Amino acid sequence: MFNLIRRDVILQKKLILTFIPFILFFIIMDSHPALIFLVASIFIPFNAYAYDEKAEVNILLNSLPYTRSEIIASRYLGAIIYMLLSIGVTSLALFVFNRPFTMTDISIGGGLFLMFAAFTFPLFYIFKQGSITMIVIVSFLILAAVGPAFVRFLATHLPAITDFIVNSSTSFLYAGATVVVLTLYALSWGVTTFIYQRKAF
Repeated sequence: MFNLIRRDVILQKKLILTFIPFILFFIIMDSHPALIFLVASIFIPFNAYAYDEKAEVNILLNSLPYTRSEIIASRYLGAIIYMLLSIGVTSLALFVFNRPFTMTDISIGGGLFLMFAAFTFPLFYIFKQGSITMIVIVSFLILAAVGPAFVRFLATHLPAITDFIVNSSTSFLYAGATVVVLTLYALSWGVTTFIYQRKAF
């Protein structure tokens, strides 16, 4: 399974050269650190899916000595590994450019990535290949644009939620958010495995 995870980097070795300039663009534009960690985490996993859509790699993968469960597991575990590596590189870049960031920024960026991945990874196996990558990119841009306004709307019109967050301890909020994100990610993993095992190539 490790070879499947490593394969994504090998196939994208030329594209990965653009990773640093990609991150530097957001740093120079003075984007929020949480957003920078989010887009950095998305870079490799979603480019891997985009590549597989163009090359119809699933036919090849299913001819290799790996079960379909292992193929999906490599996607979900690989996304976590690449997220951690991306966060490390992004943290170093922010430090070099003297841009302050906190563990909260890292947690928010990583958590948002895992949630976005949980909702979008199954789509690559539900919809016809060739169109889903664009749908995911557009969805991400819409969420990035609408998300902050939606949060402000909830804070204004649902004071009970705001009061609950304000009155809760930081450790409780972190623990709760972690449980929710990991649960969604695990459910997505299970759903995607179920879909992929029954898909014909």
